[in-house]
Amino acid sequence: MPKRRIQFIINPIAGGKDKTDFQLLVEQYLDPRDFESYFSFTEYVSHGIELAKAAVENKVDMVVAVGGDGTINEVASGVLNSDIPLGIVPLGSGNGLARFLKIPIDPIKAIQRIASGKVGSIDSGQVNGRAFFNMAGVGFDALISNRFAEKKNRGALEYMKVVLSEINKYKPKQYTIETDGAVISREAFMISIANSPQYGNNAYVSPKASLRDGLLDVCIIKQFPLYQFPILIFHLFSRTADQSEYVEIIKAKRILIRRTNNEPVHLDGEPYEYGEELLIEVLPHSLKVVC
Repeated sequence: MPKRRIQFIINPIAGGKDKTDFQLLVEQYLDPRDFESYFSFTEYVSHGIELAKAAVENKVDMVVAVGGDGTINEVASGVLNSDIPLGIVPLGSGNGLARFLKIPIDPIKAIQRIASGKVGSIDSGQVNGRAFFNMAGVGFDALISNRFAEKKNRGALEYMKVVLSEINKYKPKQYTIETDGAVISREAFMISIANSPQYGNNAYVSPKASLRDGLLDVCIIKQFPLYQFPILIFHLFSRTADQSEYVEIIKAKRILIRRTNNEPVHLDGEPYEYGEELLIEVLPHSLKVVC
């Protein structure tokens, strides 16, 4: 049998974790008799998309994203709607998609899963034509993503520091939300569009979301008294956010959000600039993954 050719695309700063020895781990835990491995490092925003598309053109057998949800977003965007599966070695801050797919957080076990895992397909979403795979959002979490992107230090602790520094200042915004033709207006602290149930670090905003149901979950988090914040955090980590009076969840295939501001929008934790209208759609079974 010919060797399987694997392209690893590594984000050197994801999660604030050292990846200098990653190639050695692959050489140790992927049998060179069965696999031929190639390694590239991202150097700038959207570089992962370029590297993944080049790997598809080179007809490799698998492309592996090494990093967090933002890295996965770029690499997956490059292989989207192709026959080449995405492998994941989760070395980011939250690792929401990997956790839900039950991909080991330990890099050695994740590398071994690449060799032994099965290939399946999952849905993806898109906001104004740009893909996301785990979570997109507007409002407070998008603001936090924007602030976090400016930090040199990464990781869950730094992320929580940013949250605590901003939560007292942020004011809810007014949104008009159209879901498969039904229109509602809401004042919201934030709106998360969930393809998988969790943000990362096992914080579940939409416990019943599925990567394979052909639907996205519109999670509207209403303004809440600050003293309720610890209770909301409890709901996230106990997978009961859908039971909170401050959370409303609507499932839909096509979502149109209109707003009166141009605040950042996040896709898989990475901030982007968009206008006042956001068209969000699901792309069923559009990404092949090793899990």
